[in-house]
Amino acid sequence: MTTNRLVDLGLLLIRVMVGVVFVYHGQGKLFGGLEGFAGALQSMGVPAPQLAAWVVALSEFGGGLVLIAGVAFRYALWPLFITMMVASFKAHAGRFSLQDGGMEFALTLGVVVLGLILTGPGGLSLERFLPRRGKRRGGGPG
Repeated sequence: MTTNRLVDLGLLLIRVMVGVVFVYHGQGKLFGGLEGFAGALQSMGVPAPQLAAWVVALSEFGGGLVLIAGVAFRYALWPLFITMMVASFKAHAGRFSLQDGGMEFALTLGVVVLGLILTGPGGLSLERFLPRRGKRRGGGPG
């Protein structure tokens, strides 16, 4: 297997696993846990907790699907990254260890999402089947 194929496979494995985690957490909020989550946000002093709960749930669920599919990456994943940074430094501030309710997990997910935004989805994604604006398949201009 060539180095490029191994990179593509590695990105696919990371995308799918992290995407499944986000879909799992987002669906838990969207389909039954939104009121409780909004209450938790309200107790942390988050403004407009109902709206914030919807935004977070949709960012997690939709962002997870985007990760798995590997399409519209550089646009659709920013809300997910921001969500994880807010979770890290608002909900889990002052502690690092996950066992202490710290930012370890949320920060790790956020940094992985940022890394994927920077690298793109790789060759094993649905994005490779979409037409590219202003570029030929070979990556050259026009």
